[in-house]
Amino acid sequence: MRYPIPDLASGDWRETEFEVEKSRFLTWTCHAPDAASFEALLTEARARHPNASHHCSAFIAGPPGEQQAIGFSDDGEPGGTAGRPMFQVLEGAGMGQVGCVVIRYFGGTKLGTGGLARAYAKAVAQAIETLPTRDFTERTPLRMKLGFAGEAEARAWLTDQDIPVEQADYGADGVVLTVGWPADRKADLSALDSRLKGQLEQLTD
Repeated sequence: MRYPIPDLASGDWRETEFEVEKSRFLTWTCHAPDAASFEALLTEARARHPNASHHCSAFIAGPPGEQQAIGFSDDGEPGGTAGRPMFQVLEGAGMGQVGCVVIRYFGGTKLGTGGLARAYAKAVAQAIETLPTRDFTERTPLRMKLGFAGEAEARAWLTDQDIPVEQADYGADGVVLTVGWPADRKADLSALDSRLKGQLEQLTD
């Protein structure tokens, strides 16, 4: 499965901001490959903005459509007016591994439940519009054994196929390469085996 994710380094975030009725909404968006990455962002937001009225949040720590590693919080706003609208925007964007914290500084004018839901949804939608992204490919490990003479040829073929070598284990009679095979493609090494003149063995655990 291939899907877009935020093109941000671990620990980094992108900040956007807008104002409604003098209430400031600052949105921090990060790459969240797991729930812990998102929790680190939320902790940092609270530390840097301790006087904010609310730190509402939503994340999807997995592929689009993920049902388990997800979450959202209204953080004291009326139920359903912040976290869920934020999550719905993330879900609708078709992105994965993404998290947002919307930091609100209350401006003195109540927005009402509808106004709050629109503001929090807009905060995330605005953030997503300018967010740098890259495609992520889910991968499964695949192990292959070959002779030393064929390693360079195998690595070149794997590079052409956009398949990363994750580990190389050398022994007396050759090398075992562990690669990240795209999960949406059938594991087919016949083309490489042909180039190596039948000197390739796919290993199974």
